[in-house]
Amino acid sequence: MADIAHSAHDMIAGMTPDLRPGQFVFASIKDPEQATRLLVDALGTYNEAEGLSLLLPLDVAQAEGLSCDHPMRCITLNVYSALDGVGLTAAVATALAENGIACNMVAAHHHDHAFVPAESAERALALLKGLQSAAQTQA
Repeated sequence: MADIAHSAHDMIAGMTPDLRPGQFVFASIKDPEQATRLLVDALGTYNEAEGLSLLLPLDVAQAEGLSCDHPMRCITLNVYSALDGVGLTAAVATALAENGIACNMVAAHHHDHAFVPAESAERALALLKGLQSAAQTQA
C-alpha cells in the first residue's frame, strides 16, 4: 500500500484528482424493499432519520423513478489520506466554493471523493489540479 499522507500540504500536493465516468444522484429511500434492491448499485449509503440515503448511478435512479434533479460527477482524490488527517476536505471544498461550485464530499477508507454538479465537473477538476500544482511548488 502507498504511503499515507498526514499533513494538509502533503494531502493536497498528492491528491491527483481524477474525474470518474458517469453521473450520480443522492436519493433518500424509505421503502425497505426498494432500498435492499438498490444496495447492489449504490456507491455509498448513510442511514438518516428521514430514510436511507443512497448515492446511485443516474441511470439506476431514473429507472427507479427517483428524483434526479441534481446529477453529479465524482472527482476522486487519489491520495492515501490519513483518516485523522486535517485540511484536505476543507481545502477542496473552499477552492470549489470560492469559484461558485457546490461540493458534496464523501470520505471513504482509502480516498476522498468530491461530488460536484455535472455541468461544473470539468471546471472543478481543473481548479483542483491547479490547487494540487500550487501545493507541489510550495516548499
